[in-house]
Amino acid sequence: MIAAPYAKILLLLSIALPVAAQGPPQAPPAAPAGRRGGGGGGGGVFPQHTPSDPAAVERGKALYGVHCNFCHGSDARGGEGGPNLLRSELVLNDKSGEAIAMVVQNGKGEMPKLNLSSEQVSDIAAYIHSFRVGGYDVSRMIPPSILVGDAGAGEATFKTKCASCHSPTGDLKGIASKITDPKLLQNGFLMPGGGGRGGRGGRGGSPFNVPPTTVTVTLASGEKATGRLVRIDDFVVTLTDSDNAQRTFRRDGDVPKVEIHDPLQPHKALLPTYTDKQIHDLTSYLVTLK
Repeated sequence: MIAAPYAKILLLLSIALPVAAQGPPQAPPAAPAGRRGGGGGGGGVFPQHTPSDPAAVERGKALYGVHCNFCHGSDARGGEGGPNLLRSELVLNDKSGEAIAMVVQNGKGEMPKLNLSSEQVSDIAAYIHSFRVGGYDVSRMIPPSILVGDAGAGEATFKTKCASCHSPTGDLKGIASKITDPKLLQNGFLMPGGGGRGGRGGRGGSPFNVPPTTVTVTLASGEKATGRLVRIDDFVVTLTDSDNAQRTFRRDGDVPKVEIHDPLQPHKALLPTYTDKQIHDLTSYLVTLK
């Protein structure tokens, strides 16, 4: 099951997924709308959104759990992979997902575009807006444990989704002893390269040994250049070759031919297929591999 797309990434943290098991945090009555500010102690006043249809919030909670949780955290306050959504100007000014959709559906910066409909984004917005916006102590929701799944069901899911690449008695033997934090373990199988503190999407701090993405460039002459992918866009592709030298090639449409080899692609392909229950079940199974 090797690799939001990090596109689900739109990805993506306290990286646990107890979202399905818990609703938004209970909080004191909303403060009157006014100045947006305040430090972590809750001194600032934030405008609150009008409560949404509970059914839309529930749908959004499920979608958020699959597409957003691992980067933006189970409480939407951000984490190792993505920023705090509750204090985002874009989210604060959003009404029903119209502003959020512009970023989700088109991508922005390191945020990849996600293949979600406007209705789905609206439901995710309803869920995010259901959180109390305020200081750290008001907004924070830290679940006591993410181990709320069924390990037996997780083993069955592992066999259908993961066993073609991984083995509990092979490469994953003792994984729970090496990675003792269930949150890191969960984030690890969702997106092995996205769990470190070295930057959004960075692999430097990941507890998993994930090989880098490589690229092969085939020139019109037939010459091939292969190396670690440094950068690619519509105009250039840059790689670092085996001699640790950077090479940059201009691109004009499909010329030269560019083939990207992403070791996380299988994980990225699996990410949108998980249900929230399967994620919890898999986590509860993986912690038994000691």
